[in-house]
Amino acid sequence: MQLVDSAHVDTFCRDNLPPGELWPEFRFDLPELRYPGRLNCAEQLLDETIRAFGADRPCLRTPAETWTYGDLRRRSNQVARVLTEDFGLVPGNRVLLRGPNNPWLVATWFAVLKAGGVVVTTMPLLRTGEITSLFELTRPMLSVCDTRFTEDLRAADPGLPMLVYGGDEPGDLITRAATKSTEFTTVDTAADDVALLAPTSGTTGNPKATMHFHRDVLANADTFGKHVLKATADDVFTGTPPIGFTFGLGGLVIFPMRAGASALLLERANPGELADAIARHRVTVLFTAPTAYKAILATGKAGGLVSLRRCVSAGEYLAKPVWEEFFRTTGIRIIDGIGGTELLHIFIAAADDDIRPGSTGKPVPGFHAAVLDDDGDPVPDGVAGRLAVKGPTGCRYLADERQRVYVHKGWNITGDTFVRDSDGYYWYQARNDDMIISSGYNIAGPEVETALAGHPDVLEAAVVGAPDPERGTIVKAFVVLREGASADEAKVVELQEFVKGAIAPYKYPRDVEFVPELPKTGTGKIQRFLLRQLAAHRE
Repeated sequence: MQLVDSAHVDTFCRDNLPPGELWPEFRFDLPELRYPGRLNCAEQLLDETIRAFGADRPCLRTPAETWTYGDLRRRSNQVARVLTEDFGLVPGNRVLLRGPNNPWLVATWFAVLKAGGVVVTTMPLLRTGEITSLFELTRPMLSVCDTRFTEDLRAADPGLPMLVYGGDEPGDLITRAATKSTEFTTVDTAADDVALLAPTSGTTGNPKATMHFHRDVLANADTFGKHVLKATADDVFTGTPPIGFTFGLGGLVIFPMRAGASALLLERANPGELADAIARHRVTVLFTAPTAYKAILATGKAGGLVSLRRCVSAGEYLAKPVWEEFFRTTGIRIIDGIGGTELLHIFIAAADDDIRPGSTGKPVPGFHAAVLDDDGDPVPDGVAGRLAVKGPTGCRYLADERQRVYVHKGWNITGDTFVRDSDGYYWYQARNDDMIISSGYNIAGPEVETALAGHPDVLEAAVVGAPDPERGTIVKAFVVLREGASADEAKVVELQEFVKGAIAPYKYPRDVEFVPELPKTGTGKIQRFLLRQLAAHRE
C-alpha cells in the first residue's frame, strides 16, 4: 500500500509497520470515509468542531467544573508548547500518558497529536512490570502522568523524563502550561501517519501495540458514532471505561467531539454514584460494560435515568435477561456491540428496532463481517466459526509476528466464535483463545499465572474464566502449593494481594482453588479445557 509522505521526523512508527502484504484489506465504502491525504485528527476533532459549532460550547464536564471547546483548545495548545519547547518533542516521538479520566489527560492527548507526536495510551492501574514491557515495545521519549500515579512509572524506567500534572511542584505541567502562549500551529500530518499506539496484552500476557493512523481515529466516529449512535451536538456522554482503553477513548472523547457534544468525565464511580451523576448532569449517552448495567439495576436507581437516550455495552457478552430487565425498567434498548483494540472500536452492533436481544447485531455501516472456518472459508448460516471483519480500520501490530495470526486472507480474525443467522445477525458463542473477559476488561490468563508463580508458596498455577452472575466471567486460579504451605482462606487472600501488587489489580483471581496437581497432557501441557469444565460445574 502506498503511504503519503510522512510528517514524522522520528520514523520509528513507519519503520515498524508490518509489511504491506500482512495488512488486512481496508474498505472505505462510505463517502465520509474518503479522507484527504493530509489531516491531523486533533485538528479535525477540536479546531474543526469549533469552526462548526463555536468555541463556547461545553466540551469536558466534571462534577466540579466545565471546560468549553475553547478552553480545551487553549490548554491543549499550551501543553503542546510545553512538549515542544521544554522537552524537545518532534513529530513521530512517542509520549506515554497515564492518569484517570479528567480534562488534563484529554488536553495532553490532543497536545501530543497537535504536535505531530504519537500517543501511547495506557490504563492507569498498570503495574511496574507491565509498564516496563510497554516502554521496551514503544520506546517513548517522555511520559506524562497524573501526580497520583507516578510510583510504578518511575520504577519502570527511572531515567525516562516524566512530566507530572495535578501536583504543586514548580515543574508541574499545569503550572508550565499557564506560562505559554495559547496559539499553536498544528503539525500537518499525513492521514496515514500513526497517531496512536494502543496496547493490548492478547492471550499470552506479552503486550502488543496496535498502530492506528490519524484517519483511523475519525473512521470509528464516522461509522459507529454517526450511523449507530447518531450522536448530536446536544448529547452529553459519560461512562466508566478508562480513556486509556480504546472503548473509553471513543465513547468519552472521539465520538462526542466529532459531533460537537460534551462528555462528563468521572475518575471513579460505583453504580449508585454513576446513576446519580447521570441524573444530575442530564446525561444522554452512556458507555459501560454489561456488569455495570446489572449493578445499576441492583441499586434501584435505573428508573430515574430518564435523560438517557443511548446506552452502549461492549467488552463482554450482554446477557439477554440483563437487556430485558433494563428495557423493562427504563424503556431503553441497550446497544450491544463488539469491537477490539485492533480495530479501535465497535464494528458489529444494532440500535433501536433493529436490536434482537441476545444478538450482537449486524456489521456497522462501513464494516463487513463473516464467519469462517479454520481454513478461512465461509461457513453456512447457523454454523459456529471464527468471526472475521474488515472495514476502514484494522490490525497493524508494532513489529510483532502475531500480525500473521490476526490477519488472514485480508480479514481481521478477532478471536471470537460467532454464529450468523439467516437474517444477517451475529450471535456470540465464546472466545476461542485464553482471554478472560471480566466486567469489560480483557485479562490474559497466562499473565495472571505468571504473577502467581512469583509467590514462594506456589509451585504451579493455571488460570481460566469461571461463570459469574455479576461479572459475566471472573478469573479463577487453580493453584498447587509447595509442601507445608497452608491451603486456607488466609492463603487465598495472601495470593490475591500478591497478584494485585504484581499486575493491574483488576486482573487478580477472584476465586482461588487449591489442587494437588494440574491436569496435563502426555507432553506436559496443562489441559485448561478440563479446568474450564470444572470451573463451570462448580458454579
